[in-house]
Amino acid sequence: MKTSDIIASIGVIILLVAFMLNLYKKLPANSKIYSLMNFLGAGVCCYASWMVRFYPFVVLESVWAFVAFISLLKVPRGTSGN
Repeated sequence: MKTSDIIASIGVIILLVAFMLNLYKKLPANSKIYSLMNFLGAGVCCYASWMVRFYPFVVLESVWAFVAFISLLKVPRGTSGN
């Protein structure tokens, strides 16, 4: 198994665990942990895709990571952010 395969597997595991926890109602989709797991998993997968020069997945995973990162920064409605 190549290094890129190991790195990609780690990223996919993070993404699938987040998905499974959400599906079984153990982790809400609007939680910071869910967004963090999506950000980390997608970032790791993006890096692995870059290593093997599979650019369609670099685009997919970088957008996924960016959206997850933005959701980490969101301030819930009705709060001042302080």
